[in-house]
Amino acid sequence: MQQTCAHPQAVQVAPLDGGDRLGALSALADIGDPSAFAAESIRVATELARVALGTSDVEPSPRDKRFSDPAWSENPLYRRWAQAYLVWAAGVQRLATRPRDDWRRESRAQSAATKIVDAAAPSNLLVGNPAALKRAFDTGGASLVRGWRNAARDLLRHGGMPEQVDRRPFTVGENLAATPGAVVHREEMFELLEYRPVTATVRERPLLMIPPQVNKHYFLDLAPGRSMTEYMVSRGIRYFTLVWRNPRREHGHWGIDDHVSAQLRAMDVVRQIAGSDSIHLLGACAGGLTGALMLGHLAARGEDDAVRTATFAISMIDSRLPNPLSAIATDRTLRSIATDAEKGVVYDADRIARAFAWMRPNDLVYSYVVNNWLLGEDPPAFDILAWNNDGANLASAFYSDMLELYANNTAASPGGLEVLGERIDLGKVQCDSFIIAGMNDHITPWGPGYMTSRLLGGETEVVVTTTGHIQTMVNPPGKPRARYFAGSADGADPEAWRAQAEEHEGSWWPRYADWLLARSGPEREAPAEPGSPRHRPLGPAPGIYVLEE
Repeated sequence: MQQTCAHPQAVQVAPLDGGDRLGALSALADIGDPSAFAAESIRVATELARVALGTSDVEPSPRDKRFSDPAWSENPLYRRWAQAYLVWAAGVQRLATRPRDDWRRESRAQSAATKIVDAAAPSNLLVGNPAALKRAFDTGGASLVRGWRNAARDLLRHGGMPEQVDRRPFTVGENLAATPGAVVHREEMFELLEYRPVTATVRERPLLMIPPQVNKHYFLDLAPGRSMTEYMVSRGIRYFTLVWRNPRREHGHWGIDDHVSAQLRAMDVVRQIAGSDSIHLLGACAGGLTGALMLGHLAARGEDDAVRTATFAISMIDSRLPNPLSAIATDRTLRSIATDAEKGVVYDADRIARAFAWMRPNDLVYSYVVNNWLLGEDPPAFDILAWNNDGANLASAFYSDMLELYANNTAASPGGLEVLGERIDLGKVQCDSFIIAGMNDHITPWGPGYMTSRLLGGETEVVVTTTGHIQTMVNPPGKPRARYFAGSADGADPEAWRAQAEEHEGSWWPRYADWLLARSGPEREAPAEPGSPRHRPLGPAPGIYVLEE
């Protein structure tokens, strides 16, 4: 990718939701197409009349926690209110999901409809939430006082967004990102961690993890017992993690080429320390995209034997199938972000988190409005949410490069993209690959994730869990109700693959570790400490970059 000259600018808001207000208005207008609107209005009005007469059989889903209080079914007023809302919401959603000539338009319309429908839920109001009213009565109004306190705090600290987590029980390096190890290399753009072996022997070929550029690395090294890093080390895999530095105002020019170059340097260090000619590569989320681009660059140079296997976790490279990132990449958005990239803008972590939250407003915004403000409860203390709350800034140059790739699907087009001066063709990448995706992933859907198997040479194993984006990766053995589909990639239709894939109970981590170990070479004595004489430890894991604001 071409690197643009840039001047340091103040940290700004990230337009991860598209940053395109005109586009958002267009999506709203698309919902209200006159002919479709007229037909839907008649349908909704007819059902609302049944609601008023008490003859409607509309009921909330048993899984919809907003209407779990008995008052919604037993109280005539609340029952009609819930039914009227559900009838109207279904009408809006039908308008948003009607067929269009472009799935990107459909996605934008559906996103706009979701925001409207979720905002209008009666349970978001005190008078429309019987559970909150009962709590206020039972506590003599104390819950309302606590709720007002929480709302005022959120207004002052978070710009009105409800707090999602109580971070007080969590400390990075103690009970998050706590797997023992050391920083074995540091430069301006990243640190490299090596984790201390806990087995007498390790396999010859090491694993290098490339985390996403928009989040902290330690969702794979969460709490002890829930850490994939900890588990892989316990299986005798020599494990390294690249830790991206949190971009500051002077780093807004960091683009995809910069990240691929950094990955190449990290790979060289890993090979030197491990004394191995090749490595395993694990790219997570956007790290999977930049990992694939690095593989394409190596293949173009005839050096792809440096990577024995590549794992793509909750990642997307081929953007032909419906996905939210391509949907927000309108021409206006791309021009706006490209202008920011020329100025070297860095997008603020809090605003990035806000944009991600509004992708799932009911789960990530309004559920906390109800819990914190209406019920007067403190937010939960949960490790995934604590990680999610510990966000990273984003260089506009990287974001601009990434959205351009997804808008035009250039990474999946042979010769369509130049990386570090080489035209890449991922079909020339011949290493075996392992794909991990989540069936309920709202950021990198599993269908596009599966399609990575169609881009690469070599054999591909695919695992699709029944969970969402981060929960797909936090999947330790013993996790209740864990399920996944698995099998060799076969054909270009993700749904056809899933229909014939074998379903499994439990965690996919052991399956993945076994797959890696079968390709990791012979056992050798585990090193006493991380690093090597040339790359001596610079300090304990998780390092200092992960702590930078």
